[in-house]
Amino acid sequence: MIIILMGYMASGKSTYGKILSNKLNYSFIDLDDYIEEKESLSVSRIFKTKGEIYFRKKETEYLNALLKNETNLILSLGGGTPCYGNNMDAILKAENVVSVYLKASIKTLINNLKDEKSQRPLIADIKTDELLAEFIGKHLFERAYFYNQADKIVDTDNKSVEDIIKDLLSAII
Repeated sequence: MIIILMGYMASGKSTYGKILSNKLNYSFIDLDDYIEEKESLSVSRIFKTKGEIYFRKKETEYLNALLKNETNLILSLGGGTPCYGNNMDAILKAENVVSVYLKASIKTLINNLKDEKSQRPLIADIKTDELLAEFIGKHLFERAYFYNQADKIVDTDNKSVEDIIKDLLSAII
């Protein structure tokens, strides 16, 4: 089985994915890290030198390859992955795949992003929490249509890591 974790940046896809992979003895792949390895460039470098269209094409290509060739895998998607091309359709139509939306409120996302804004090119220049909330809210509104198509939804607000992992296990088993 392939378990796909999707959601907005800082929703915990990689953090919970790594814990889940250890519990289930599955491999773990962060799609952005996978793309960086395959392209020998960071995602931000790909955006700067080759453009977003190139990145999105590669993202789709690598996602489809992983969906066809992997088993016993936890796959953490980039926040925008389900929203581009036919990626969400490919996820929903793939065999032996369970997709999970890690749903977090704007407040939770802001708290999770506060200390790592500088490492997130999309939000590095946003100065105040109010502007960040507006930015996240706009993105969530645009992406909710895709995220909500996931097979399962796990709410992460006001929960411990242990409770989120329990909820994830309940959702996929």
